[in-house]
Amino acid sequence: MKRSEWHLNGMEGSRLYVREWVADSDVSSGAPAIRAVVCLLHGMGEHGERYAHVAERLTAAGYAVLAMDQEGHGKTEGKRGHMSSIEATAANVGILLAAAAERHAGIPRFLYGHSMGGNVALNAALRLKPDVQGVIAASPWLKLALSPSAIQLWLGKMLVRLSPGLSQSTGLKESQLYRPGSAGVSPIEGDRLSHKRITLRTFLNIDAAGDWAIRHIEQLEAPLLLLHGNADLVTSYDASAQIAAVLGDRCQFVSVEGGYHELHNDLESERVIAIIIDWMNQQL
Repeated sequence: MKRSEWHLNGMEGSRLYVREWVADSDVSSGAPAIRAVVCLLHGMGEHGERYAHVAERLTAAGYAVLAMDQEGHGKTEGKRGHMSSIEATAANVGILLAAAAERHAGIPRFLYGHSMGGNVALNAALRLKPDVQGVIAASPWLKLALSPSAIQLWLGKMLVRLSPGLSQSTGLKESQLYRPGSAGVSPIEGDRLSHKRITLRTFLNIDAAGDWAIRHIEQLEAPLLLLHGNADLVTSYDASAQIAAVLGDRCQFVSVEGGYHELHNDLESERVIAIIIDWMNQQL
């Protein structure tokens, strides 16, 4: 697998760090074997490099993978865990998709997001209506498994006016993300590019964007592969089931029995990645 990296000029003067993986055989032969490009969006507190083992499977199946570090994450500049707005974040996804089209002209594109990235992927697909072959949302953060109360949300909305960049710990533990035993996992603990920070504005942005996506999901134009573990301790399985029910045949909903939050790292990671590859093959 061949890896390259560069920066893209993002919204509001940001510089977005992007890495790309393609199969070695594609590089040596001028990349004629690439079937499609997967633009990948990571979750809260992590970065694209944690998906190298996923990219290895995808590139072996004929896909190029572009993984961007989102604002306030990984090697992209910005306050850790801070999102300026969902509109700017979605626009950055559009910039990533445009880069994929420029690097691989005439090749179909897929948009794949996990957790926060799943929320952003759905919002980008709904707001920008990009020309993609399909959207993959894994454990999307549409709602949290344990949502804050109405009073807590009201207090947050009052406080954000005074201190939008107020940062606090997410409180997430690695044991809540996946069950150990899968090969190729990139741990968060001790990873200098990962963090456990989220600002008040970011939380409210994602919370509101999740509600908005649920209300507007019927307007989704691209086919959707939606995956969620029914034992997810972080994001709401029921919210995913809700949008799957609305979309009907336009969505393939994969409910992973006993699955935790990071399905690509969990005990059934091999099967989950195989499902993603098979679904993309079908869309092509």
